[in-house]
Amino acid sequence: MMCAMQTLELPQSLQSILSPLFDALPLDQAMAALIVHQPISQQLTQLVGKLVSDPAMRDYPKLQAALWLYVDELDRSHQISQHLKDAEGSYWHGIMHRREGDFSNSHYWFHNAGANHRVYSQIQGYDPHQLIDDVQNNPTDPKLVELQRSEWIALVNHCVSI
Repeated sequence: MMCAMQTLELPQSLQSILSPLFDALPLDQAMAALIVHQPISQQLTQLVGKLVSDPAMRDYPKLQAALWLYVDELDRSHQISQHLKDAEGSYWHGIMHRREGDFSNSHYWFHNAGANHRVYSQIQGYDPHQLIDDVQNNPTDPKLVELQRSEWIALVNHCVSI
């Protein structure tokens, strides 16, 4: 189940807004917990709060949900994703529930995202329902953490391109 880490492909305007976050918490260190018990740090939570309040981020609620997941702030991600009424909103919602350990709810939201979402094929060795089951059975597997990061990157890239 090894997968190569993808690269984040943000428009320059978003990249400049978000660079303080990626400088403070590089992608290869983010989302290290498969099941989250608390946000990674108050400092990073405050930084994301500042970044998502930037007027340029207003048109990117899916990216906002993603950024909260990036710093393990599940509640704030959930507040956004539960109001996104499309496949990507369901996808973020499913990730959030998986990361909180609510596996049956995660399966539900991935079913809502659709069986053939375009992002699925962009991640080598990825099946969202298998990942849920794997996390449930082995919540500390570093290979799953890498897959989780690839999932996040692929979905962010997709969300900023649509």
